[in-house]
Amino acid sequence: MSTIPTVPVNAARKKITTHSFQIKKKNRQPISMLTAYDYPTALAMDQAGVDSILVGDSLGMVVLGYENTLPVTMDDMLHHCKAVSRGAKSALLIGDMPFMSFQLSSQEALRNAGRFLQEAGMDAVKLEGGKERLDAIRLIVSAGIPVMGHLGLTPQSVHQFGGFRAQGKLASAAQQILDDARLLQEAGCFSLVLEAIPAKLAAYISQKLDIPTIGIGAGAGCDGQVLVTHDMLGLFDRFTPRFVKKYANLHGELGRTFGKYIGEVGLREFPAEEHCIEMKEEEWGIFLESVKSDE
Repeated sequence: MSTIPTVPVNAARKKITTHSFQIKKKNRQPISMLTAYDYPTALAMDQAGVDSILVGDSLGMVVLGYENTLPVTMDDMLHHCKAVSRGAKSALLIGDMPFMSFQLSSQEALRNAGRFLQEAGMDAVKLEGGKERLDAIRLIVSAGIPVMGHLGLTPQSVHQFGGFRAQGKLASAAQQILDDARLLQEAGCFSLVLEAIPAKLAAYISQKLDIPTIGIGAGAGCDGQVLVTHDMLGLFDRFTPRFVKKYANLHGELGRTFGKYIGEVGLREFPAEEHCIEMKEEEWGIFLESVKSDE
């Protein structure tokens, strides 16, 4: 029976860097990545030994309740990145650049990318798009800020795609993704997310690139994997992408737990004696004497 390797809770772990990603690709060691948006989740992931934490703009849907990621702002992202950086000290921390934080100009993209590192404690940034983002990526990288690219299904282009649809299923589209992947590598990206593309295509791209690929809905041929944590924990109630494996059903468990609490409060079963603060009888007697005049 195989066992899953874990890092002891109190074990010191070396900081994962972009160089660590390269070493893992060279040694064919899969890279693990998950999303986090708060301190306790990031702390638990870091202690479990995850390689990288992405503070994704997916927080717009799974935390803030928006229909898609487009309403997420820089202030939203920085707020959640700060919380994650307080909890995770070893994992490589990547901040997701939200819609309209990098599209207006390369200078604006650089300014916003810098805020993720300077203000929010991130180690790198991620931005969506292919050849149309090359100037911005080159400028950000030239400033010493590591950039992760993102190709395939790019959620910020959801309206352009006509919904959350798989990409690269036609030969021409597959060629475009491959071309863009090569261009992003040449522009200086240290890694690429490949989302919702055919597994064969993702594996082919991963073999052709020198930088590691992180797949989400892109098969096992990528150099690493990422999932939205709320999806894999069963915390997001609206839908579950086909490519997600649910490791738990915490939404249902939360409902049961909240229901139990509400029931116990209604029956006055909570709080019980062990949940109450005690007061010495002599002190209580003194108190009663002092308030007799109020009666």
